[in-house]
Parts: sequence; structure tokens; C-alpha cells
Amino acid sequence: MTSNKRDQFVAPPTPAPAQFVVEVTDGLRPLAEQELRALRGGKAAVAGGTAEEIICHWAGNWGAFGRLRLATAVYVTHTYPVPRPKALLGHQHLHHLLGLIAHVRRLHPPTAFRTLRLSAAGADSAVFARLKQEIATHTGLDIHEEEGDLLVRVRRDGDGWQVLVRLTPRPLATRPWRVVNMPGALNGPVAAAMIQLAQPQPTDRVLNIGCGSGSLLAEWAAVGPAAVLAGCDINPDALTAARANTRGAALLVAAAEHLPHPAHSFDVFLCDLPWGQLVGSHAANTRLYPALLAEAARVARPHGRMALITHEIRLLEQALAQQKSWHIAQRLKIRQGNVQP
Repeated sequence: MTSNKRDQFVAPPTPAPAQFVVEVTDGLRPLAEQELRALRGGKAAVAGGTAEEIICHWAGNWGAFGRLRLATAVYVTHTYPVPRPKALLGHQHLHHLLGLIAHVRRLHPPTAFRTLRLSAAGADSAVFARLKQEIATHTGLDIHEEEGDLLVRVRRDGDGWQVLVRLTPRPLATRPWRVVNMPGALNGPVAAAMIQLAQPQPTDRVLNIGCGSGSLLAEWAAVGPAAVLAGCDINPDALTAARANTRGAALLVAAAEHLPHPAHSFDVFLCDLPWGQLVGSHAANTRLYPALLAEAARVARPHGRMALITHEIRLLEQALAQQKSWHIAQRLKIRQGNVQP
């Protein structure tokens, strides 16, 4: 009779409180911290990090992190006081790591995790190859070098080595509502930040000008209801994608400069303006931006709000300076790759 390593492993009790790393878009950390501190199901204590990582201690239900809208991904993490990653293969450390993985898997249905990926500098080394194989043997997961439902990251942390286990089979930024993707579409956390800045109310009448594939509409619907949730775009293909990604939104073909709505129709406007890169051009934007602001002002109710995003910051500021209907309540600069919209 042969032994089975997977059968020999028994997960220890759930560690609490535990330390987590919450990944965020550079620039969204202040909003993400507010969301984290207000998260129900436990208590978060922020303990540092960087512009793109919030380190926090959490005492409560790990599954609560799945409700975060502004986080890109969340990892449970532990730093092992060892000088080299080879020591992670020792019985005590490996048993602890397998315990973290077991607790993560318990948050989801049994079939949620099928593949394993290990990410580390030098991930193709013999030591990390052994670590991957040990985890795969004990968990029954298949190793996948490019994508994995269970993502385990290993990196230096002072004099030790930190291991991070992602809490979800896919990043939180990968939204379930995104059935159809289009180039230039906003990612989920950035769209969610715009919704938060718009201060949504269930009585709001909302218009997403230039809605594209519907990211902003889908994020608003995920947060809560609206009295009216509508979107328009000049691209019929974009509206086809938006219909697949949203439910209950009223969508129509219309130009931002000539909205087919009567005056004083909407409380809130959401707009991912063309940046003149993947979509539009600078020359076209010099005409579009002032016209859009004027048309939105025409159909806005008193005290209307607008949340918009663009990389053409100077052009937008010039357009705002030339009109008297809108004033800037808040600016938030984020970083996405090489651009800072």
C-alpha cells in the first residue's frame, strides 16, 4: 500500500488575525483604504505598503475581500525568516504554506482552483521547480507556467522570504460582467473609483456619454440602483458590447455634442473621454471637449455632477476655463503604465 502526500496533510486552524497585501492602481490608494476600512465582516488595520500595495492586518472572514471594488487583487501573505528560498521546502515552513493555501481554497467551491502558478524572480530555478512540485503534489493542482487559478508569489522581504497567495482564482479587477472586451476600455477598479467620486444615489438619473463597452454603467449597476441608467455612443459596435456587459441600461447611438435629451434630464454624467491615442485624436478632441461640456450642462439638472477621465489634461483644463457651467470639485491623478490620466 503506497502513501499519498496529499492525504498526509491536514490544514491547521484558520490563522487570525492574518496579514494581507491589497494591490491597487497607483493613485487610487486613498480611496481603496477608505473602502478597506469600511469593509464588513472583520476589521482592517493598515500597516504600510507602497503606492500600489496596501499592507493590512485583518481579523475576520477572508471572503469579505471579494467585495472590494477598488482593489486589483488581494493576497494573504507571510514572511518566513529564512536566508534562502530552499528553506521553504522544510517541513515546518512548507506545512504552514500549505495551510494558507488550504484556507484560501476553502473560500471557494471545490472546482474553483484547477491550476497552479508560482511567480518569483528565478522561478525556473531548481529550488522553485521543487517548491512548485511539492505544492502541486499536496494540492492536486496542475502546474501552469503562464496562468494559474492558484497564484503563489515569492519575493525577498528584508532578511527573509515573503510568500503571497492570491485569495481568488482570478484578480478582483477581472470583472464577471465583462463579457465583451474592447481596446481602451476602463478596467474595473478605475471605473469603480469614478463611480465612488460621483457619489451615487438611488434616485440619480445617470448618463454615460461615450459609453464604449459599458464599463462605467456596469460598475454603477454593481454598486446599486439608479432611477435611470443610460448610455450613448457613436459607435454601434461599442453599443453591442455594452449591451452584452450591462443589464437594464438604456443605450442609444448619439454624439456627445448633440444629445437627444431635453434640458435638465440627468443628475450625473460619467465619461471616459477619448485620449487621442487608441481612440480619437488631439485635433478632434479640441473640438469635442468644449462641446461635450456645453451639451452636458444643457441636459444637467441643478447641482449636476460629472465624473470623467482623460489623459489630455491640459486640453480639458482649457475647456473648463472657457465655460462657466462646471467647476472642479476634485482631481485624482492615477498611473496606468506610461500614462497618468
